[in-house]
Amino acid sequence: MAKSRSDRPLRPATLLVRGGQMRSDFDETGEALYLTSGFVYDSAAQAEATFAGTVQHYQYSRFGNPTVAMLEGRIAALEGAEACRVTATGMAAVHAAMLSHLKTGDRVVASRALFGSCHWIVSTLLPRYGIATEFVDGADLDQWETALSKPAALVLLETPSNPMLEIVDMRAVCDLAHKAGAIVVVDNVFATPLLQKPMQFGADVVVYSATKHFDGQGRVLGGAVLGSKKWVEETLQPFIRNTGPSLSPFNAWTILKGLETLHLRVPAMCRSAAAVADMLAERVEVSRVLYPFRADHPQQKLAMAQMSSGGTLVTFDLKGGKDACFRFMDALQLIDISNNLGDSKSLATHPATTTHMRVGAEERARLGITDGTVRLSVGLEDVADIIDDLSEALDAAAAVAARAAE
Repeated sequence: MAKSRSDRPLRPATLLVRGGQMRSDFDETGEALYLTSGFVYDSAAQAEATFAGTVQHYQYSRFGNPTVAMLEGRIAALEGAEACRVTATGMAAVHAAMLSHLKTGDRVVASRALFGSCHWIVSTLLPRYGIATEFVDGADLDQWETALSKPAALVLLETPSNPMLEIVDMRAVCDLAHKAGAIVVVDNVFATPLLQKPMQFGADVVVYSATKHFDGQGRVLGGAVLGSKKWVEETLQPFIRNTGPSLSPFNAWTILKGLETLHLRVPAMCRSAAAVADMLAERVEVSRVLYPFRADHPQQKLAMAQMSSGGTLVTFDLKGGKDACFRFMDALQLIDISNNLGDSKSLATHPATTTHMRVGAEERARLGITDGTVRLSVGLEDVADIIDDLSEALDAAAAVAARAAE
């Protein structure tokens, strides 16, 4: 039997374990996994009333599912949002957040520094439907002000950005966007709700790839969209119901269990990432290190004003370009080569040939992504082992280059 709960606010660690919890009549301890495509009705009249919306009853797992609802409740509680809907992937979340709100004739302004697939939606997909789009440099408020001096329907940004960890002044951009009539959608996947809550800075909608830190163990795909109750129910939910980017109950259950340790994993990964960034900055093979809380990050002050920690990602450039990167990555013994991030395992990728390959060389150059750029997602291994692996790989790569030059 469910206990009545006081109105006392719960802290993030508790919300990650208890948020959104619903128990069946069997009073199970763990969240129940409802692996069902549909639901039955006591009568034909109940089915009619359910579809008419006059009674609350689950209909079909594309529309809603108890396990999925628990995940939505937990993420909403952690974010401090009125409502949440989860999707099959992070890109399904971005797509649903945008396309549910937009129509032909609308205008979108986006930060240029976006994940490759998000960039494709803005640059390629939306114009096909008669939606005007404009990119700006996310760190340049003058560009935001110029672009938002005209009416707009939606602003999309990510901060910190993938992969160059650019920081966008959310408060300033949200103020400009709202004056232009736009809602602001923030991709908060690099920071997680533990380090940054965009709605506190004026964002209307927050999106996540739950594949990343929420699951955190490389098991399942998922996404989340958060916003006001009115927007979620009246704008987002009809789109999700009728287009079908539904999250499977099994994936929802897996992510629920992943969230229980988010408050333990993310701080530990942040501490390791900061140490790794400092170590890389001392290596002669490295020409640039980007980590939001380092003093040499060009937007450290803004990052510290918006985030409670520097995050789990480190981006750095190796001298020698693509060849140097490939030699280095191939020499890694502990860290895996993978385009995922936010995992318990440390993962390295070469953005120019993976996540941002299809953005194009010219646009990559504008974003600061060089052929020597490596994005490192720092995991939960002992930080000394991570540093040892990086050091040994840098040494091995340098030795290979030296022999080739002989």
